[in-house]
Amino acid sequence: MEHACQISYGTLSTIPFFTLQIPKIPSTYKYKLIQRILVAENSLIHETSPYLLQHANNPVKWSSWNENALKKAREENKPIFLSVGYSSCHWCHVMAHESFENEEIAKIMNENFINIKVDREERPDIDDIYQKTCQIATGQGGWPLSVFLTPDQKPFYVGTYFPPLDSYGRPGFGSILRQLSQAWTEKPQDIQKAAENFLSTLQKTEQITTPTKLDKSILDEAAMNLIQIGDPVFGGFGSAPKFPNSANLSFLLRYYKISGISRFKEFVLKTLTKMGRGGIFDQIGGGFHRYSTDARWLVPHFEKMLYDNALVTMVYVEAYQLTKDPFYLDIVKKTLNYVLKEMTSKEGGFFSAQDADSEGEEGKYYVWKKNEIEGILGKDADIFCLYYDVTDGGNFEGTNILCNNISLSSVAFKFGISEEQVKTILEQSAQKLLETRAKRIPPGLDDKILTSWDSLMISAFAKGYRISNEKKYLAAAENCIKFIQEKLLKNDQLLRTYKNGLAKIPGYLEDYAFFVNSLLDVFEIKPDSEYLELAKTLSTHLIEHFWDSKQNCFFMTADNHENLIIRPKSNHDLSLPSGNSVAANALLRLYHLTQEKEFLDISTKIMESQAVVAAENPFGFGYLLNTIYMYLQKPTEITILNPINSEIYDSLSGRFLPESILVTIHNAEQIKPLSKHPFFSGKPFNDKKTTVFVCKDFTCSLPLESLSEIEKRL
Repeated sequence: MEHACQISYGTLSTIPFFTLQIPKIPSTYKYKLIQRILVAENSLIHETSPYLLQHANNPVKWSSWNENALKKAREENKPIFLSVGYSSCHWCHVMAHESFENEEIAKIMNENFINIKVDREERPDIDDIYQKTCQIATGQGGWPLSVFLTPDQKPFYVGTYFPPLDSYGRPGFGSILRQLSQAWTEKPQDIQKAAENFLSTLQKTEQITTPTKLDKSILDEAAMNLIQIGDPVFGGFGSAPKFPNSANLSFLLRYYKISGISRFKEFVLKTLTKMGRGGIFDQIGGGFHRYSTDARWLVPHFEKMLYDNALVTMVYVEAYQLTKDPFYLDIVKKTLNYVLKEMTSKEGGFFSAQDADSEGEEGKYYVWKKNEIEGILGKDADIFCLYYDVTDGGNFEGTNILCNNISLSSVAFKFGISEEQVKTILEQSAQKLLETRAKRIPPGLDDKILTSWDSLMISAFAKGYRISNEKKYLAAAENCIKFIQEKLLKNDQLLRTYKNGLAKIPGYLEDYAFFVNSLLDVFEIKPDSEYLELAKTLSTHLIEHFWDSKQNCFFMTADNHENLIIRPKSNHDLSLPSGNSVAANALLRLYHLTQEKEFLDISTKIMESQAVVAAENPFGFGYLLNTIYMYLQKPTEITILNPINSEIYDSLSGRFLPESILVTIHNAEQIKPLSKHPFFSGKPFNDKKTTVFVCKDFTCSLPLESLSEIEKRL
């Protein structure tokens, strides 16, 4: 769905239906942003979204999605052209330059349509509805999303990127505008028929399969189906383009643990190793790019998204816990350090994304010429270039994307020095190149802050702290929680987005579910009762205002949200984990901490309602399968009291225990307000030694004081 290079043209009965696939733009196509000073501004100038502001000086009379624009469409009986994208989307930039900055095309749009721009990151509900429409019509989707709607918001024609002019037998955007404008006037019955067909199909997409009881066979079927689409050579799923698909990798690690079949672990570790050594990872600056355009993880789509870096970090944490391989820990630390350096606001929130383009050219900020590196590094260049596959001809259209296909030992042997010396040279060289890179024109920064994405990064920092003991990671997680509490929480209800001091848009399912989950992740490390109480409050609100008792899952929007043509749901993992899957996970954990049965009942109903489809089509249900795994394993409740025994604390924190809830009580004051909950009652704090309680299936151990005793219970 997210492949910007996949282009589909929807259809009206009078327009042929066809699908096209366009490869990645070669760098010889020098797309340049045109800087124009225009006296006229459209209404987007009053928005805070960086994406909407990118179009504020278009000659197109854009409006944001609001009642005034929708009312105007109804009153003037004009179709709506809806354009959905995001600030770091390369093909969005291309279409904007080619079509939305074109005076002639803008004139057609202004005369015949009500033109609405939507930032898909601010309004995931609108994006979800019309992406599903694109999938229905074309079998694929992506951004920019281009949808033509009736005044009552029903889609009748849909596609993604459209070129400005007719070419290679394809209609250009100008031609499509003229044809649809004519059809709107001359063939309204065809328009209406297409719209009703779309709406009918959309409504069916929100229906859930028959519930089923949960058992291990669901995990067995899902794991076998998932591994079949894995690439045995380079790792990852399918062929190019390749996305990290972190939740699916996490599930296969869990399935390895429950089955003992090494094939699943080996596949995940191969994938993570190839990614960590590939061009999709910024080898000197840290952080992951959006996806790889090739099967080998070499050539990325260069944008960096906050959520990708959060999700990928968490599976690398699990790989390190399982293997203790320092390579995975290094990737975790480099990624989190990148977020701290480049993506963290002074107020404590995390920014959304960095663009793929700089100076109008995708990837220019990140690639290198060999002679440039030689000029910077001098005598150390040969070692650096060998290790990171830098050649005169380059590995990407005459330039070099840094990647690693050779071991430290091989480099050390070739140059007759120690591995430690090679490592030192590489680290020093990377720093020099970073200093040079910092002088280049950087990619654009989308500095809006989103509750759900920030919550994922809170979880990543918390888990990173567990395996590294880097206090700055826990501080970053806590600072962001404080930021959300102060800026995005009003009357115990979450808001979606924050920028320039303004928080707006009522929170969606993912905002509540992700934030509750992150509160619990931090609570396990630092059990402040405030975190647990807030998690309970928000979960109760979620159940009261988002729950669909007929389908046994959550709606994406609250019951007082703006009425759209359907009330969408988030049941499949896409670029983000499914809101329902994360909610099921958070509520399951919350039940074990509080013993409030409603949380368990809701969590179980979500899992049971989607278990069949998750087993049959696991690719879109990785996070749900992780939750089902935890449920079937009957979560192990572990309480560490007074972690002065570092051997015990480090061993448990660093162990791969995906079915556990591990809470560390640091002092007696922490446990007092928590004692009302069964999880913590009857567990005395001893200020002279470390004691551990292990509880499973409603049976608790006596206080354990040695690692060997504890391990017998795990």
